[in-house]
Amino acid sequence: MKGLIFDCDGVLADTERFGHLPAFNQTFAEFGLPVRWDEQEYGRRLSIGGGKERMASLLTPEFVAAAGLPDDPAGQAEAVAAWHRRKTAIYTAMVTAGDLPARPGIARITEEAHAAGWLLAVASTSAEPSVRAVLEHAVGQRRARDFTVLAGDIVPRKKPAPDIYLLTLDRLGLAPHEAVVIEDSHNGLAAATAAGIACVVTVNDYTADEDFTGAAFVVDSLGEPDATPVTVLANSSPATPGAYVTLDDLAAVSAGRDRR
Repeated sequence: MKGLIFDCDGVLADTERFGHLPAFNQTFAEFGLPVRWDEQEYGRRLSIGGGKERMASLLTPEFVAAAGLPDDPAGQAEAVAAWHRRKTAIYTAMVTAGDLPARPGIARITEEAHAAGWLLAVASTSAEPSVRAVLEHAVGQRRARDFTVLAGDIVPRKKPAPDIYLLTLDRLGLAPHEAVVIEDSHNGLAAATAAGIACVVTVNDYTADEDFTGAAFVVDSLGEPDATPVTVLANSSPATPGAYVTLDDLAAVSAGRDRR
């Protein structure tokens, strides 16, 4: 038995630039907060795992005073939780409306893995309602029911800590060498490799320049048979991805880890 584990944001769909960023900014505006993130600033905030944690990073003494927020940690935590609930609702509505296209190859590789008897999972630091909405849009409601979804605050430490992937292995009943992770960021790669799982990286605009040392291979997308061939940016695995990434490529990555 093998398992295919996806990150969500930037892997299943192009969610960051066209989903999360506008949802954060709409939330800030609705709550009258004195902040708006542009694309460059949001790119910097992405180094912080978890949307709630990104919002909490705003809480400098100057920001707290300017926004008229409570001085006590409990009051601030309550405010951040309220912002995050609203942001999740805005973002989920965008996904449901079909505003965020799935990335190439996601539905295809999912169907191939399911047909081959692989277990399927999503492991993400994003809020679970958001993750489920993106998953259903990317692979369809019927196939989404075959996924184990682990998301949000389900583990105490978020990526780059390995906790979410260790929990996923436990839930799937798999050893590290029996699974492959698909990620898009350095933090995600670090989390997967710390859990002992081989990781394939599909970069996006926000992560293309990050350090992916330790990835099995790095591509610009999983690709489709009838589309422009993928670009293989790095490969240190037994896999030989061609015009698009196949399940055989992922199986070769897993087999290579098993032989170590």
